[in-house]
Amino acid sequence: MARLVFGMNQSLDGYVDHLSFGPSLALFRHFIKEAQEQAGSVYGRHMYELMRYWDEDQPDWDADRHAFAAAWRKQPKWVVSRSLDSVGPNATLIKDDVEGAIRRLKAERDGEIEVAGPTLAKSLTELGLIDEYRIYLHPVVLGHGTPYFAGARPPLRLVSHDRIGEDVIRLSYVPARS
Repeated sequence: MARLVFGMNQSLDGYVDHLSFGPSLALFRHFIKEAQEQAGSVYGRHMYELMRYWDEDQPDWDADRHAFAAAWRKQPKWVVSRSLDSVGPNATLIKDDVEGAIRRLKAERDGEIEVAGPTLAKSLTELGLIDEYRIYLHPVVLGHGTPYFAGARPPLRLVSHDRIGEDVIRLSYVPARS
């Protein structure tokens, strides 16, 4: 059975914003390894459209960017959207019965499936479908933006923490069961 994992870079004050801060080389290489090992990714429309950047090689990419793009292209993707009519290579569109589709996906697959984006994560959290939350905490204060938790934070239990590179702490939480 697959596990759904929601992980994103986060500022000290709780926001996610890929334009305001990005991963160091060590963290980017960590993300490459994760992408190579994942059983797939589930995206909302907005995050999927941002990630489509990796569909086409760019002339200024270094070896690490090529490695991430190759891993991203290889893995299956499921896109939750009522507004999209089609999705790109190696992707499946989920328009209706999101809960049923994600439950089937978890039952049919093994390994970790990434959940990308706070809005989608909020919906899946409300349905009790996310198995782990990974916060990549950066020493940045934004003061505004999209919060990591787009809704009420569920009760969580810390299961691990580790340092990645010089300045990022990864905090891993699972839902606290009463």
